[in-house]
Amino acid sequence: MTTAALPGGRPVRWGEAGMLAAGLVSLTLLLVVFVVLPLGAILVRSLYDRNDAFVGLANFAAFLQTPALTVSVWNSVAVSALTTTIVVPLAFAYAFAITRTAMPGKGLFKALAQIPILAPSLLPAIALVYLFGNKGVLRDLMMGHSIYGPIGIVIGEVFYTFPHAVMILTVALSTADARLYEAAEALGAGRLRRFLTITLPGARYGLISAVFVVFTLVITDFGVPKVIGGSFNVLATDVYKQVVGQQNFGMGAVVGMVLLVPAVLAFVADWIGQKRQMALLSARSVPYAPRRRPAGDGLALLFCALVAGLLLGILGMAGFASLATFWPYDLTPTLANYDFAQFDSAGWSSYWNSLRLSVWTAVVGTAVVFVGAWLIERSPAARPLAAVARMAAIVPLAVPGMVLGLAYIFFFNAPWNPLGWLYHGMAILVLSTVVHFYTVSHLTAVTALKQLDREFEAVSASLKVPVWTTFLRVTVPLCLPAILDIAIYFFVNAMTTVSAVVFLYAPATKPASVAVLNMDDAGEVAGAAAMAMMIVYTSAGVRALHAVLSWVLQRRTQAWRAR
Repeated sequence: MTTAALPGGRPVRWGEAGMLAAGLVSLTLLLVVFVVLPLGAILVRSLYDRNDAFVGLANFAAFLQTPALTVSVWNSVAVSALTTTIVVPLAFAYAFAITRTAMPGKGLFKALAQIPILAPSLLPAIALVYLFGNKGVLRDLMMGHSIYGPIGIVIGEVFYTFPHAVMILTVALSTADARLYEAAEALGAGRLRRFLTITLPGARYGLISAVFVVFTLVITDFGVPKVIGGSFNVLATDVYKQVVGQQNFGMGAVVGMVLLVPAVLAFVADWIGQKRQMALLSARSVPYAPRRRPAGDGLALLFCALVAGLLLGILGMAGFASLATFWPYDLTPTLANYDFAQFDSAGWSSYWNSLRLSVWTAVVGTAVVFVGAWLIERSPAARPLAAVARMAAIVPLAVPGMVLGLAYIFFFNAPWNPLGWLYHGMAILVLSTVVHFYTVSHLTAVTALKQLDREFEAVSASLKVPVWTTFLRVTVPLCLPAILDIAIYFFVNAMTTVSAVVFLYAPATKPASVAVLNMDDAGEVAGAAAMAMMIVYTSAGVRALHAVLSWVLQRRTQAWRAR
């Protein structure tokens, strides 16, 4: 017998089946080595003191008995809850205006809502210092309160998390059956009743996801509280202080484990909610098309313009500060602040390191993610092995960047680890960044692959075409838009990430986001703003290039979708 069968009935020769099975085994081992084992290492390290002596749960007991650390837990929960309470209703209203009204400029406002994604989380904090700090242009609006603390953290986190909530809720609200609204209107239900009985229930799982995503992003973010938190400690900054400031790796591991708990709980709750979600559209559904209502459309336009203006204002403030000669005494525009050598010993090297990191992350990450997703979905290997690989691919979504970075320190710096040569090189930064952002990219690839009929492969097999030839000549071209999306996702996140690399860089590999942090710590805020804006300019340029390439690919390789 010379053939086997893939799930779905596609025949495959035993030699090909063996190669696919070996590939799936290799993928599973990679995920275990670079995801599961490092997380185990941080758990083990939490049982040792700073002198590497085993102390069991003593570090956890010391954590609970340290008032400053326990206060950080409540501080983190408080600012996360408050930010979530502000962001989700704002994002819902913004997404509702884009999807459920006939206001003009929807595409523009949808694009403007994504501006914060192009910047590191340090940028809004820096902009808030220039706006409301001791020498800020709008400091009088604080009415005696300080921006350094919970107020500044919440405002900065609102800017940072807003686009993530908008993306989720836009998807949730864009799916609706017009027949439900027509039936409700025919029965005499008013707009408010239709909103409460149709719109909200239909978007409830999107709202649940948005709540958990925003809460998790805030409680695990390091950039905003580090710059503008002042003496208001949160868990993310405590991890940094324990590891970098006090070199207490055992206690740092404990705080990391504590930081992991809310992220995991939020992930599990969101996962359960998604499992219960039911399809909102059937084959007979009629797409919802909003009708023109001048008053409502005008209010929606005004609201979106106000929110987008605030987002642009924060970004514009950072951009203006990066060009000011000497804030606030000489505001003459100058490019002197972009001479990074006068603020940081690495100079422009940090920026070029970020470009290298982003390019390598995009190339390696996209290749591993797409091939891995293809192996999981198409390999004839035992289904339990594919299930293990699928579960390992989902784990990074619940791991905060700082926890992952700390785990990589303990795992790759261990004397027994043969992979220790990766430590303090560009490779460890690429690996940590790929793993940190692996899950979303994996889900994107799986979604694209599931859209392809298995008949493509069945026909290829009947013609005795090797499976890898079908992959390269059929699967990859058909999935090019998704592959490009994955590459851009990796690139932009590698440019902006701070928490995933702050513990892992070496002087020769320091990325731009860490240079922003170091310059801000040294009081060189203008240089920090300039470097942050360089990240924004680069991310925006790559996004624009992505839009052009997507348009070209859509015309040249995706014409079949329009038929």
